[in-house]
Amino acid sequence: MQKLLVVDDDEALRRLVRLELSDAFEVIDSGEPEQGLALALEQRPDAILLDLRMPNYSGYELLETFTTLSHTQKIPVIIISGEAGSQTKVHCNRLGAFGYFEKPIDFEALRMCLGKIGKNRRFIPRSEVRVRLRVTLNLRIMNSHGKKIDHKTTTENVSLSGFLCTSTTDLAVGSVVEVYLATGMHYVGKAEIVRSDTKTASLQQYGVRFTEKTQSWVLQ
Repeated sequence: MQKLLVVDDDEALRRLVRLELSDAFEVIDSGEPEQGLALALEQRPDAILLDLRMPNYSGYELLETFTTLSHTQKIPVIIISGEAGSQTKVHCNRLGAFGYFEKPIDFEALRMCLGKIGKNRRFIPRSEVRVRLRVTLNLRIMNSHGKKIDHKTTTENVSLSGFLCTSTTDLAVGSVVEVYLATGMHYVGKAEIVRSDTKTASLQQYGVRFTEKTQSWVLQ
């Protein structure tokens, strides 16, 4: 019997998944992201169901970890999210998610998705690796008066095609910024804000993806 790991802080949902899928899967679960990672490394499940919103931890970070670590990167990760919206789904796909389901879960569709896993053991997650690297950048944004303003930020991680950073400035998802390396103000290119998450009351976390890029970026 195939193993299914469920990582979600909602105990009622974990019980429901076990009830609905235990006839086809050996279901193991955890409400703690750190324990979920440990179980994935120890149990090597055939698939992982992952919630995006958990206290003190971003499901995006855990998804990136699962799809980057050599011991887990070939395990299909299916997102189970209370968030609606195509932007979130697109971003999860870019991070390597195998599937995406909004709550309440359509278990018939989920069974079909899980059924594809056994037939598709050659599933390959995203090949782009994210590196935890702090790089100071200047983001040049256009304000409501049409004036360009430079805003300094520091990345949390970087990849060939983008980066994750935090900012106290409100940046709209879908907006385009000019990116410069703060040291020497070397122009890197233009990038789109693809997602936004509240980190603290005054701090936002942004996922940024290049739409055009020079050779000045930290990864080539």
